[in-house]
Amino acid sequence: MTELVATTPFGRRPMTLGQISSQIRAKAVATDAVAHKWQVFHDIRNARELLGATDRALAILEALLTFHPETALTPGSGLVVFPSNEHLISRANGMSPATLRRHLAVLVQRGLVIRRDSPNGKRYARKGRGGEIEQAYGFDLTPILARAAEFKDLANAVEAEKKAFKHVKEKLTICRRDIVKMIEAGIGEGVPADWRRFRREYETIIGRLPRTAPRQVLETITQALETLWLDINSVLESFVKSENLNANESHSERHKQNSNSDSNYEIEQAFRQDEEASGSVAETDNVRSLPKRDLPLGMVLSACPDVVDYAKGREIRTWRDFVAAAEQARPALGISPSAWMEAQEAMGAENAAITIAAILQRAERISSGGGYLRNLAERARDGKFTVWPMVMALLRAKIEDSKPAANAGRAGGGEIAEIARPDDNSVGGNSSWTVSPALLKSLGKPRRP
Repeated sequence: MTELVATTPFGRRPMTLGQISSQIRAKAVATDAVAHKWQVFHDIRNARELLGATDRALAILEALLTFHPETALTPGSGLVVFPSNEHLISRANGMSPATLRRHLAVLVQRGLVIRRDSPNGKRYARKGRGGEIEQAYGFDLTPILARAAEFKDLANAVEAEKKAFKHVKEKLTICRRDIVKMIEAGIGEGVPADWRRFRREYETIIGRLPRTAPRQVLETITQALETLWLDINSVLESFVKSENLNANESHSERHKQNSNSDSNYEIEQAFRQDEEASGSVAETDNVRSLPKRDLPLGMVLSACPDVVDYAKGREIRTWRDFVAAAEQARPALGISPSAWMEAQEAMGAENAAITIAAILQRAERISSGGGYLRNLAERARDGKFTVWPMVMALLRAKIEDSKPAANAGRAGGGEIAEIARPDDNSVGGNSSWTVSPALLKSLGKPRRP
């Protein structure tokens, strides 16, 4: 006669098809099956979300496993443990009886243990004459042995998903960083491209990124960013390949790093001679011809000395230092990164930095630096704005505030008159910079009403 084993729960707890399925699986376990109980528990803990097990339920399962004397789980009646609620509460970190009962039910529902209830619902074991357990009533741990391989596969799947999620997040972060910096490089280096379109496309893609997203959503957004990355990188690579790198670097060094006043003047004069030869400039030196050539760094620093306070070490020797100082001054003026990027795109990095320096110099008169910069950038796109008049206005105001210095400059009588002496530490150690008498005369004229 087959020995009857309890399969239904005691009291009002109902029997479910899930419990019957767990019992069938437990009966089908191989007679030679062996599993390390703590290794299986580790797999269950890693796959708890897929199994639907709670943290408290896992704490109770860990406590139940401690009542099994052997580390290895093998088929047989010895897999039934029968601790009292008091002992379980003690080993499960002191949770309340109601919490214990609730999460024991979770273990049963998820098929992690099987109830083997006695006729009166108590948990105990009946021993034979030799002291061996003949019948035990409590919680059967056979499902942990029977499903050990399943738990391991689920844990491996969870681990693979975590790695895939981490990988796609890394790719997303790198793509975002690369795209932003490549757009900044393209604008700063004057690479011809529709950088506004690239920035709008980037912002549109990032706008679809929720605060928390599953891996599939992140992969879709990353693929879109990678496509944009390829487009921008292709533009930059094509520009670099089309340029003579050696000649470009030499020009960059002369333009951005040489702050010697004599060299600046010679460059201006050479540029002016080319324009005169082509008939593109008037015979007289006047303010209307100024926007056709670059401003000397020394002149800009004399008109906008406040920007030096934001330079590294309070020293500006090159245009690169000047642009970096303007970038540091930007937040203090309430200018957003997008406004700064639009200005660089419309004017170029150096002219945008000059504009910010001029806004800083007159910050007390400008209520919204960001709005003012956006307005000037829009005018620059339409060809209606250059930085020359702004700098000239600041120099004019400086001359009017210091009449003796201006008169001394006009009394020099030479071909070139000195207009200001910036701090030696701010412009590479040069003590002065010079302008032509005609420009000085123009600056001294009263403004038109």
